[in-house]
Amino acid sequence: MNIRGITEINGGTTCASPDIMHPFKYPKLWLGLGWTFFALVVFLSLWPKLPGVLSFNPGDKIGHLVTYMTLMLWFANMYPQRNHHLLLAGAFLGMGMGLELIQGMSGYRTFAYMDIVANGLGILLGLWLAETRLATCLFYLDTWLPPLSQ
Repeated sequence: MNIRGITEINGGTTCASPDIMHPFKYPKLWLGLGWTFFALVVFLSLWPKLPGVLSFNPGDKIGHLVTYMTLMLWFANMYPQRNHHLLLAGAFLGMGMGLELIQGMSGYRTFAYMDIVANGLGILLGLWLAETRLATCLFYLDTWLPPLSQ
């Protein structure tokens, strides 16, 4: 089944334009969770760290990769068109670079090129995964959820 071609759900009513976003039953839930995750990434990126953290910590780089992959894949689930994926990828890369610059100016965090590289690799991995069946996991989860009683 090609999700990208679906234009209606629940007897023809959709909560979002099918040209822009998947026709979810609960678009506010999925968008809300996505934007909450986005805000959490920004918050944690700017939160002071304890002193003594190594300048190159492989676990930290894996965290960057997984975080940006998850952001990319989550919003790629929301917006199925490839041109939207590329816009999201650029926006997330810009966000990661901006957060690194702010960290460097903060006085309590450091700027790290390798964090930007890890972010970019995570975004690329998310783009790649957005071309697999994982690109529709939120849509299928949404259809599996029972309707809210009115």
